[in-house]
Amino acid sequence: QVQLVESGGGVVQPGGSLTLSCAASGRRFSMREMEWYRQAPGKERELVARISDAFIASYADSVKGRFTISRDNTKNTVYLQMNSLKPEDTAVYYCHSRGPVLTVEGARGADSWGQGTRDTVSS
Repeated sequence: QVQLVESGGGVVQPGGSLTLSCAASGRRFSMREMEWYRQAPGKERELVARISDAFIASYADSVKGRFTISRDNTKNTVYLQMNSLKPEDTAVYYCHSRGPVLTVEGARGADSWGQGTRDTVSS
């Protein structure tokens, strides 16, 4: 199972920027759909951004135009660039791998979660 390690979290003022990184182990990274989730205190974990194996990106409405997800398959790394940060972006951000697609029916290999990296946006 792929192992995921997030980094890049920190404390920024509203309007600032952070770039998160998620380093993945294993040899099947390029086959995986990668995602960033976040979970604020007392809130449910929510999907923030997704990037497919074909480099197709999608975003939650709350972060569209501000966040950019990207991946570098040569480094087995997915990134989340966060601009124009708002206090409501404060959360622990988790990297997630849905697992590689294994069958024509859409079955996937095991999902993997990172341990999270904290992003705090405050004045």
